[in-house]
Amino acid sequence: MLKVLVASSKGGAGKTTVATNLAAHYAVDGKNTVLVDADRQGSSLRWSEKRALHVNAVLGVPGLRRDWDRHVPDDAQRVIIDTPAGIRAGEVGDYLDHADVILVPVLPSAIDLEATEPFLAEISELPRVKRGKVAVGVVANRLKPWTNASQLAVEEMQRLPFPLVGELRDTQGYVLANALGKSIFDYHSELVRSHQGDWTKLLRWLKKHS
Repeated sequence: MLKVLVASSKGGAGKTTVATNLAAHYAVDGKNTVLVDADRQGSSLRWSEKRALHVNAVLGVPGLRRDWDRHVPDDAQRVIIDTPAGIRAGEVGDYLDHADVILVPVLPSAIDLEATEPFLAEISELPRVKRGKVAVGVVANRLKPWTNASQLAVEEMQRLPFPLVGELRDTQGYVLANALGKSIFDYHSELVRSHQGDWTKLLRWLKKHS
């Protein structure tokens, strides 16, 4: 069972977008997938409820109670945990017994980078991370690669204390699919396939830790 924690100290970084699309990818791939929603906004849980109407459903589990892990079926193969918005590094530590990896989405802006740097520094000091028991990867999210801002942001992210494991371009496809309980992995147009390709590096990194 691969357990992926998606966390960000900065609101609006696309944490839920990463969590839901990752969960959908594994479900489409035939894996029994659980999406734990520990965010009070409940966006991932509502997405899971909509997705229950389609094939390749993802089991949504409320994650606000401390005993949420008891509701994860024994046959789950992938567990994605969408943590609370604006989580602190100390609070991340509360979830680490249930995680193999942490993904930290970051938007390509100076504000987001400045907010993320101290967060990552604190995460690096958490005992399970420090001992190498939990891997941490940075995901550049909502990139516009044709702009100088995104290019410079990616260069800055490559200097962070954890590896840049994914670079996801900005597209309204994520928003439209989310509203239907779907993901970009549920579609097959040429345009969508190009965005699916953005996930290759990230999925390969996650596979190393499964």
